[in-house]
Amino acid sequence: MRPTSFTFLALLLWLILAIGAAMYPPLLIAWQLLGVTLLLLAFLDAWQVWRIPPLSVERHLQNSLPLGVWSDVILQIYHSTQTPRVIEIFDDYPIHSDIQGLPQIFTLPAGARIETHYRLCPQQRGVAHFAGVHLLIRSPWQFWKQYRYLPITTHVRVYPNFATTTKYALLATENRLGQLGIRKLQRRGEGLEFHQLREYHAGDALRQIDWNATSRYKKLISKEYQDERDQQIVFLIDCGRRMLAQDGPLSHFDHTLNAILLLCYVALRQGDALGLLTFSGEPRWLAPRKGMQTMNMILNTIYDLQPSTRTSDYLLVAQELMKKLKKRSFVILVSNLRDEDSDELLAAMQLLRKKHLVLLASLQEGILNDVLGQPVNTFEEALRHAATLDYLNYRQQIGEVMKSHGILYLDATPEQLPVKIVNRYLEIKRSGVL
Repeated sequence: MRPTSFTFLALLLWLILAIGAAMYPPLLIAWQLLGVTLLLLAFLDAWQVWRIPPLSVERHLQNSLPLGVWSDVILQIYHSTQTPRVIEIFDDYPIHSDIQGLPQIFTLPAGARIETHYRLCPQQRGVAHFAGVHLLIRSPWQFWKQYRYLPITTHVRVYPNFATTTKYALLATENRLGQLGIRKLQRRGEGLEFHQLREYHAGDALRQIDWNATSRYKKLISKEYQDERDQQIVFLIDCGRRMLAQDGPLSHFDHTLNAILLLCYVALRQGDALGLLTFSGEPRWLAPRKGMQTMNMILNTIYDLQPSTRTSDYLLVAQELMKKLKKRSFVILVSNLRDEDSDELLAAMQLLRKKHLVLLASLQEGILNDVLGQPVNTFEEALRHAATLDYLNYRQQIGEVMKSHGILYLDATPEQLPVKIVNRYLEIKRSGVL
């Protein structure tokens, strides 16, 4: 039981009257009567609030939430008494989350059920725990607030943000992928795998014409091909300390998972098999498999992964993957490279390249481009500008070394990574190098 501001105001008035009674004795009886009255009213008010039956509260929200996206949490409150009640409510929301709309104060009508909501934005993947609901019920005469705690536990999964994947699916349906930055490399009649026969169109190559079908149908018939299906794409997910780097509200690790989800969706729609292997953190292995149900398996495999403080061991994971993968695959390693990584990383990539097609995607801190875009007015700013250019040149040299050894290389900021990695995948599919 807690006193309200009204209680303190009443006590203040009683103390003022006490000062008046000390200066003017005839007021002593009024002061005593007021004190007894306030004490009686406060006691009766406390007794009334203690008699209020338990309130019923239910929490409703989605079974899974995307990282860094605002979602609604609905609270339904019900009480059975025939008197309206003023209550304050505060939900025991998960840590590592931002909220809007708490606490809330409202009047609960007599014998009614009302619904209120607040907004929650999770800032960390994994299982989010709602422990309970805190209530402050105001007494009828406003002297007290009674505290009650309802242990209503809810557990929801916080997944990587799949908003980009959803947007891709919508734009693909409407054939407007250019708005997302995805390049559709359509070249009529070319590809690796036979798809169907169709009528000849102006511009078809002569080698596309099926002369047997042309003779049978008495008109030119062309062969149409599609990108080869049933290929394997395997992600090597770096869980080392480099991926702890922040770019905005999300870490490089979170940006990597977002990019992986988008490419998974695209590759599964292409008929390819997807798999992944984590390293330098909690070890997880998902063997390549096909079908859109694989998307859920990948989500459930990576949603609670967190980067560790360990140093990334590229050579060890390359050796492990060579033992696990028997079929030639497209191996994609996303990491945040540093100067000291080049020798070990090159050895690991060369080992993988003996059997697989390898793409190394290096995350570049977005702040580097911001530094280059700032005006240089002081000596310190000139040093910072020169150091940034030197670092970016070194990254470019690493990329050239990788390319000279037959390793595909991609350097991108975290925001650019999803679209760039999908475009590179589509280019490789069309080229037939896998």
